[in-house]
Amino acid sequence: CVLKYVFFKKFQIYFFIQKTKRQFFFGELLDTLTCFFGILVCMRKVNIIGSGFSSLSAACYLADAGFEVNLFEKNASTGGRARKMVKEGFTFDMGPSWYWMPDVFDKFFLDFGKKTSDFYELKRLSPAYRVYFEDGTSIDIPDSLDEISKIFEKEEPGAGKVLAKFLEDAGSNYRIAIENLVYKPGVSPLELVTFETIKKLKQFVVTISQQIRKRFKNPKLIKILEFPVLFLGAKPQNTPAFYNFMNHADFVLGTWYPMGGMYKVVEAMETLALSLGVKIHTESNVEKISTLDGKVQGLIVNGILMPADFVLSGADYNHTETLLPVNLRSYKESYWDKKIFAPSSLLFYVGFDKKLSDLIHHMLFFDTDFDAHASDIYDDPKWPKAPLFYASFTSLTDPSVAPKDKESGFFLIPLAPDLEDSDFLREKYFGMIVERLEKHTNQSIKPFISFKESYCINDFKQDYNSYKGNAYGMANTLLQTAFLRPKIISKKVDNLYFTG
Repeated sequence: CVLKYVFFKKFQIYFFIQKTKRQFFFGELLDTLTCFFGILVCMRKVNIIGSGFSSLSAACYLADAGFEVNLFEKNASTGGRARKMVKEGFTFDMGPSWYWMPDVFDKFFLDFGKKTSDFYELKRLSPAYRVYFEDGTSIDIPDSLDEISKIFEKEEPGAGKVLAKFLEDAGSNYRIAIENLVYKPGVSPLELVTFETIKKLKQFVVTISQQIRKRFKNPKLIKILEFPVLFLGAKPQNTPAFYNFMNHADFVLGTWYPMGGMYKVVEAMETLALSLGVKIHTESNVEKISTLDGKVQGLIVNGILMPADFVLSGADYNHTETLLPVNLRSYKESYWDKKIFAPSSLLFYVGFDKKLSDLIHHMLFFDTDFDAHASDIYDDPKWPKAPLFYASFTSLTDPSVAPKDKESGFFLIPLAPDLEDSDFLREKYFGMIVERLEKHTNQSIKPFISFKESYCINDFKQDYNSYKGNAYGMANTLLQTAFLRPKIISKKVDNLYFTG
């Protein structure tokens, strides 16, 4: 662009004086050549590692801003941890299964002049989910805040009014988080300093567990209120109270389901990325980040150099740094070893030969000691004696994900990362949770299992290069929040960035 201005403007004076066809033609040719050269100079290439939500999102924004974007995914399909599995007519979301904070998705697509409804149909779940407790009872959480308040009041007199005030605070935190914090890059503590956050300072030093237990005494209500922060990958006892905005997401914004499965969101983002000119390469394993004099040159993918001006990694941070020489890594292994990581998971994808009864879309089994299982994840890592678990039956909401008159089941047991992982242990724990599911729903289930696939720590390492096989990245503890997390800009390699 600069060349066009400097060279062509100088020649333009001459061409206006010498008004011949030949000279005019030469001027047009020079204009064309300098424009083309200017485009080559100005067009910047970005190579992105991974194809999870963050990578696809970044690819869209970069392409829309005029960058040439190539995205490389080691697996056969996009989505990262949000891939899908199709088997014998069943479709399973392999990872995320809760669609919360719909406004975040709405904002993303709106940035490109689109709506979520342009890509997939959303359905609000009612009830949102069911929770089972140690005494054998269960509570269904409705999609109405008034009805939720009645449930709280029934379990603990006065709790309905307390809940209203608690959610008012949670709603305030949600607005602050979305408007002032979530979309900040996390490079400076000053990002957190606003008039609104200063008023909330206390909520960054008090834990959400302390906040909830000060207001509510009923153990069932406490579990219901504390469980959403488990999505952040940390114990409620270690999570800042400010994160109670997750309760606003739960009770006020509601629990949704994209018909066809969570993978519909991945497909929507991929469709958008392709329409913006992003080139997506699957089965493309990034083996090395190529550098010269401390600056990225591109990526070595399947043995071939893919040049780029910038590299953005949505892959596991620790793994990304292993793609660099040791002297160019921003963090030592000792740094990662001291960090608190979110749990891993033991997952099961199960096809049933018949329709099952007394089930709903989302079911949480808190029918064992909540604190004991949390301790087995964070305090003294080991396989839990009596695990909590989660079950999802999407075929109840969406008949398209299972053959007619059959049921699909997804099961998740939270685990500490880096534990021993074997077929024996997977079978042992599958037996535990199926037995409890049969007990609570008063039906026989095992005889109607047509197949099951499992996924655990070894698979997270293999498929996602996940540090110690964790499922969710670093935990959101107080000392691992915002600018205290690993930096999104490499401290040692120019033009290397991170997302996710």
